[in-house]
Amino acid sequence: MRQLFGTDGIRGEANRYPMNAIIAFSVGQALTYLLRTPHHKPRIIIGKDTRISGYMLESSLEAGITSMGGISYLVGVLPTPGIAFLTQSMRADSGIVISASHNPFQDNGIKIFAGNGLKLSDEQEDTIEKLILGGKLPDMVPPAAEIGYAYRIEDARGRYIVFLKNTFPRALSMEGMKIVLDTGNGAAYKVAPDTFWELGAEVDVIHNDPNGLNINDNCGSQYTNDLKKRVLETGAAIGLAFDGDADRLIAVDEKGNEITGDQIAIICAKALKEAGLLKNDLLVTTVMSNLGLIIACKKYGIKHHAAKVGDRYVLEDMRRLGSIIGGEDSGHLIFLDHHTTGDGTLTAMQLIAVMVKTGKPLSELAKLMDVFPQRLINVPVKSKPELDTVPQVMDIIKQVEQELGESGRVLVRYSGTQNLCRVMVEGPTIDLTEKYCQQIAHVLQTAIK
Repeated sequence: MRQLFGTDGIRGEANRYPMNAIIAFSVGQALTYLLRTPHHKPRIIIGKDTRISGYMLESSLEAGITSMGGISYLVGVLPTPGIAFLTQSMRADSGIVISASHNPFQDNGIKIFAGNGLKLSDEQEDTIEKLILGGKLPDMVPPAAEIGYAYRIEDARGRYIVFLKNTFPRALSMEGMKIVLDTGNGAAYKVAPDTFWELGAEVDVIHNDPNGLNINDNCGSQYTNDLKKRVLETGAAIGLAFDGDADRLIAVDEKGNEITGDQIAIICAKALKEAGLLKNDLLVTTVMSNLGLIIACKKYGIKHHAAKVGDRYVLEDMRRLGSIIGGEDSGHLIFLDHHTTGDGTLTAMQLIAVMVKTGKPLSELAKLMDVFPQRLINVPVKSKPELDTVPQVMDIIKQVEQELGESGRVLVRYSGTQNLCRVMVEGPTIDLTEKYCQQIAHVLQTAIK
């Protein structure tokens, strides 16, 4: 069992184990030790979102890297995909992101990219974890003359914006388009407005005043009410909501309706297929994707593959199967012909490109798939026993699946980053979906303490 790394790096409450300065220092040391060679000082980029704890963790990582003879490049606040881009474009050995994504401000996390812009493999993370927990890192440091040093990269945001703009087709224009952005008081609070403004859009921004404590606070991709209201007030063509580290996107159409990651995926996949650019006619999503997406894929002749939940597993299957588009219903989408990881701003570019090219409003494009009623309940748990070892839980899941038949489905799984068990039910009506989801959640609460 892993003690530090989950499905998306290390995550926890800031200033508490394992998300404290001591572990961050050790992560910097372990990663640098892993990359170090006799004649090479590892070059490692460090970026963060807007959480107040980011300062502490940034300094600790920098100290760990330099103490082990590495070179730190500090880029400050930048979206997670921006760190992946810079790591690759600067030919650094690794990139570290300090962020807990869509979690509240009191949480934070550490995600690590390899030099190719891809997240570390499970095996690499296991090696780093063993080095940290082994207690021998203090004895592995080089002599004083070989200590590393640090630089601050002042133009990181500008480099990333240029990259983003180049993913939008040159033959198309956003000129005159009204766009509302909700940056969630997070990492995209400067990047996203500047990018869309430079492409000619009329940009209105909300929740772009981070104070270290308000990231994801009733705003961003998980809370779109303010965005819906502003879109309707301004008559905007589209609203775009990002999470704290801006690797995911949820959109709002011109009528104030929320557009999910699954809907964005099918809109973009169909457009790529029609242009003859959808490699292997394949879209990769996860087992959490809406049943409506699977039906839509069959309708439009698009092959569909369901990966395990987590962007790293989506990406693994995309690369293995030869797909250029994949993602999650949460809005974490990967366009592999443009980037190595999910990118909310880049996703918005691709979605708007389809709107401009087709001349269709987002509300019409969203009709490409019917969204089945879905209910998700997060049940807090203190332990995570294998679900098939808990008879009460398996019995209620089987009962609900039999009653739903082919008109719905059930998915129950533990969160990889939080002490939660997620219960997801899709069904033919909102009332039935709610009823079945509550039934399973109630059994879970009593069966797993």
